Amino acid sequence: MRRYGRARALLVGGVMVPMVVMAAGGRAAAGGEDGAEAPTLATAQHLYFDGQYGPAAAIALALQSADPTDLAACELRTAALLFQIKRIIGEPPDRRQALEACEECPALIAEITTDVARGRALARARIKTNPGDVEALFFLGKLNLNYIWLHLGPLGRRTGWSEYREAKRSLDALLKIGPQHVRARVARAWIDYIVDTKVPGIFQWVLGGGDRRRALAAVRDAVQSDADFFTLVEARFALWEMLRREDQVTDAVAIARGLGLDFPGNRELLRFLEVNGTGISSGHSGPTDEASPGPRGE
Repeated sequence: MRRYGRARALLVGGVMVPMVVMAAGGRAAAGGEDGAEAPTLATAQHLYFDGQYGPAAAIALALQSADPTDLAACELRTAALLFQIKRIIGEPPDRRQALEACEECPALIAEITTDVARGRALARARIKTNPGDVEALFFLGKLNLNYIWLHLGPLGRRTGWSEYREAKRSLDALLKIGPQHVRARVARAWIDYIVDTKVPGIFQWVLGGGDRRRALAAVRDAVQSDADFFTLVEARFALWEMLRREDQVTDAVAIARGLGLDFPGNRELLRFLEVNGTGISSGHSGPTDEASPGPRGE
C-alpha cells in the first residue's frame, strides 16, 4: 500500500511549505519542548522535490546535527546542494567561466565533498560490520553517484572512476539481497543510462557497459511499485527526466503534470510544461497511469 501521509504547514526559511507527517511505518515528526512539530526528513524531501533546495539542505543539516549517523539526511543534503549549484550555473556556453563567476559555488562544492566523504565513511563502517546492511549499501552507492553527478555535471570533469566502481558494486550487492528495492533500482538505472548516453563508446566496456533502453524500462517498472510516497516521487522524477532526454514529450508531459500538482513550486517542471504548451491544470494521471504505456541524475 502506498503511504502518502498528511500535509501540514511549516515555515522554513521564510517560506510556508507543506510538511508531510508519514503514516505508520514512516518517520514521525519530533516534537519540541513547546509541543511544536520539528522539521523532519519528510519536510526536507518535500522541499527538495518542490525545487526549494536551500531550505531542504538546511533542514537536512539540522537533522544531521541531531543525529550524525543519519545517512538519509546526509544523502538528501548532498543532492540538494548539487541541484543548488546546477540551478545557479545553468547551461552556460563556458562552464568554467560560469563557475569562476559563481561566488556561492566554492562553499557549496566544499560542503558536498565533505558530506559525501563523511557519509561514505559511515556507510563503509556499517558494511564492514554487516555486509548485508541494505540501507548502508544503498547510501554508499547513492552518495558516490551524487559525487559523480557533481563532477560530470556542473564541474564538467570526467573523474570519479573509483567512486563509480564502488557505487555500482554496492548497488549490485544490494539488489542481489533485495531485487525489489525501488530506490536502488532507480539509482542503478541512472548508471545504465548515463554510461550509455554520456560515456564515449571506447570507454563503455571498461565501465561494464550501459543500456538506455534497459534503464528506461527499469524506471517505468519502478514507478509502478508498491512503495512510500517519496520513493515513488523519486522514481517519477527519474522517468520524467529520462523521457525528456529521449524526446518522448507526450509521456514526459503527462508525468510532469502529475508531479506539478504535488510540487507546484518546482520551477523546472513549470518551465517544461510552459515550453511544451501545456500546464499543470491541463490534466493529471496518477502515479500508476503516468508510466503507462510509456530526475534525477546527472
